[in-house]
Amino acid sequence: MTTGTATPSAHGGPVRFLRDTGLLTGRSLRAIPRVPERLLDVTIQPIVFILLFLYVFGSAIHVHGISYKNFLFPGIIGQSLAFGVIGAGVATSNDMTEGVIDRFRSMPINRLSIISGQVMGQFCEQVLGVTITVVFGLALGWSPHLTFAHGVELLGLMALGMLAFTWCGVLFGMLVRSPDAMQGAGFIVILPLTFMAGTFVPIAGMDAIPRAIAEWDPISALVASVRGLTQGVHTGGSWQLDHPEVAMVLWSVLIMAICVPLALRRFNRTLAA
Repeated sequence: MTTGTATPSAHGGPVRFLRDTGLLTGRSLRAIPRVPERLLDVTIQPIVFILLFLYVFGSAIHVHGISYKNFLFPGIIGQSLAFGVIGAGVATSNDMTEGVIDRFRSMPINRLSIISGQVMGQFCEQVLGVTITVVFGLALGWSPHLTFAHGVELLGLMALGMLAFTWCGVLFGMLVRSPDAMQGAGFIVILPLTFMAGTFVPIAGMDAIPRAIAEWDPISALVASVRGLTQGVHTGGSWQLDHPEVAMVLWSVLIMAICVPLALRRFNRTLAA
């Protein structure tokens, strides 16, 4: 027999885990109406980039064989997914620094569901952001050419990429000391990588050093995959740009293989502290 307050680790089982994950995912999503500014990075930010590059810089950028509008929007979609690292990191850091984890520790819930609920909540926010970006693009005249098979492949790649970037953000959110630090460090790393990923200009036209980085940038594989599946545009220049879909799967699996166990280890150490 057990007495006293139950610990989170005492409440396991797959059914309990799935139920608690669903409850904590709902808790994360219900916070959005109370703090709507947390969605700025997945809603307003992509729209700002679209308007700037399409109507301010777009007249000076010419891409051979494709209109700049059709070149730009796949890149913005890839960039939006990559920025999920920052959103997930900030949300996780908030929970870690504001005592939310301490409150969960005293509740009779599955321990693993705390972090899985965080991941699924951030995943849902990214889905919302990408949906807004796609709808906005279609409204401005973006014309993707998708077969059914390519559409299914694209959805699978995007879901895999979202999970990988979300787990990466969750890990870094546990490592930094504050949400502000996550925001600053995230932009320092992610913003240059997204700009060098062929998001706004072709990689082939870059100087030697940024081109060499761009050819093996994981976000480049994501952007090239979206662009290839929606517009039929082949990037080329390195193995991963010649096979962007395969490279995107490999990058996503590698990121999760590194970040998931490290995030779980860090989370367990935090609960045990």
